[in-house]
Amino acid sequence: QVQLVESGGGLVQAGDSLRLSCAVSGRTVSSISIGWFRQAPGKEREFVAGINGGTGNTYYADSVKGRFSISKDNAKNTVYLQVNSLEPEDTAVYHCAARRTLFGGRSAGNYDNWGQGTQVTVSS
Repeated sequence: QVQLVESGGGLVQAGDSLRLSCAVSGRTVSSISIGWFRQAPGKEREFVAGINGGTGNTYYADSVKGRFSISKDNAKNTVYLQVNSLEPEDTAVYHCAARRTLFGGRSAGNYDNWGQGTQVTVSS
């Protein structure tokens, strides 16, 4: 069973940055795909960024491209989401999710395991 624990969220001002972490256990991050999703109050869960197992290829939602960056540290078995130039619209609970294949995709339904989430709140 893959387990994921997010951390790094907080209350920040518009324009600030955060680094969110997703600590993975049960499988190595090199053998699975990880996606980051977010859910704001009253809204659907939406895809933010993904990183494939093996190749480490990354892909992003258009709304965050150029501001967010996903990466992984195989030695720490951790995936990161660097979030820069934060806007109030980025306020949400951010979840990481794992899919036990080398390509995750943008659909939440593709993913097998989820973390509990970390809250990001951006004030204007």
